Amino acid sequence: MDGPRQAEIGKRRSTIVLYTKSECIDCHRVRLVLAEKGIDALIVTVEQGEANLELLAVNPQGSLPTIVDRDLVLYNARVIVDYIDERYPHPPLMPVDPVSRARTRLTLFRIESEWYSLRPDLEGQALSQAQASQQLGDSLDAASDVFSAMPYFFSNDYSVLDATLAPLLWRLTTYGVVLPKGALPIRQYAERMFARPGFQASLSNLEREMAQ
Repeated sequence: MDGPRQAEIGKRRSTIVLYTKSECIDCHRVRLVLAEKGIDALIVTVEQGEANLELLAVNPQGSLPTIVDRDLVLYNARVIVDYIDERYPHPPLMPVDPVSRARTRLTLFRIESEWYSLRPDLEGQALSQAQASQQLGDSLDAASDVFSAMPYFFSNDYSVLDATLAPLLWRLTTYGVVLPKGALPIRQYAERMFARPGFQASLSNLEREMAQ
């Protein structure tokens, strides 16, 4: 085996490796958390229909995102984000006290079950694209005032909730969701999240094209 190849393998063993897909929203969530925490991870992009032998060697299911940190292999975006936040606690994405943490987890569950579940590109989506887009837009609009109640979503500080919402809001145009004029708080919140250096650093080239 040549020297450069050995060096690359050595690097992968000594740093976090994230296997991701360019347009995957759950992969984006993980990339965003890594960027917001300033974690230097090795990003391995696996495109649709591609068989990545390195990924299959650590995760036979080949599911994305998958993260490798030394001997630890994790998949499922929420599990990965929880691990990263505990492994690299600064800046924290969860409140310190148990009551606030529980409330944040409940809100995260609601975001995933009420908004993420209406994504038109969700695998196994029972609704048509038009129906899913309409219901997602209506549901967001109904909660519009919440987006302006505090500097961040239900918080004075950037949290896991913002890292979950920002990738979803970035994709609204792609999903065919058109927010009404009354949803100005959502647009203003989204602009603040998108302007963050961490968010810009988390975008793949394909995701950048979504805003065009």
